[in-house]
Amino acid sequence: MVHEDDGGQAAPNTPGTRTYGDGDGDGTTHRRPLRERHVEETVEVAVPVRTAYNQWTQFKTFPRFSAVVRDVVQVRPTVTEWTIGYGPLRHRFSVEILEQDPDAYLAWRGLEQHPTHQGEVEFRPTESGGTAITVRMLLRPRGTAKVLTRSRRVAGLTARLVRGELMNFKHFIEGLGQEGGAWRGTIRNGRVQHDTAEPPRSRVAQWPVG
Repeated sequence: MVHEDDGGQAAPNTPGTRTYGDGDGDGTTHRRPLRERHVEETVEVAVPVRTAYNQWTQFKTFPRFSAVVRDVVQVRPTVTEWTIGYGPLRHRFSVEILEQDPDAYLAWRGLEQHPTHQGEVEFRPTESGGTAITVRMLLRPRGTAKVLTRSRRVAGLTARLVRGELMNFKHFIEGLGQEGGAWRGTIRNGRVQHDTAEPPRSRVAQWPVG
C-alpha cells in the first residue's frame, strides 16, 4: 500500500541524504551513499551517460527487458508502484525516489509499513565514452527473512539477480542505441525541486518515479 505522507525529509541513514560543508567552509553539497549494503554490482554499457540515465529513468520500459518486473505504475511524481514476479507468483510494493541528480545519481526507499529495502544507482562516464552503472541495495526484511539475509548464499543469489537485471538493461539500451524518453528534473529529500516542472500524472509510469 502507498503511504499518503510524502516524507519530506530522508531518514539520517537513507541513501542520498545530504551534508553541507566539508570543513573548508565552501558550503558544498555532498552525497552520502549507503553506509552499509548487501548488494553492489556494476556493469558498463556502450552508450553515453545521458542516454543510459534517460533510459533507466523511463521505468515504464522495465518490463520490456527485466526478468522479474511485470508492471510499473506512477502514483505521484516521486512514487511508483512495482509488480514483480516469477511464474505465477506476484508481489506488489511502492517505492519513493529520495534524491535525483540528472546523469549522475538516484536513491530510493521502500514505502511498505516496514520498509524492506533501500538502494541507489550511480552513473559514471568511462574512458571509452560509455557508462558505468552501479547499483547498491540494503535489504531490511522482517521475521525469518531477516536471518536469511545474513547468509552469504542468499546475499549471493540477490547479487546475481541484480547483475542479471543490469545485463538485461545493457543489452536493451545498446540494442536501442538511444533513449525512449527523458525527464531532466532534480529531486531532493523526496520532493521535486521548485525550479523543475513536475511531469503530468499518468497511469503509465514516466519519470520521476520509483
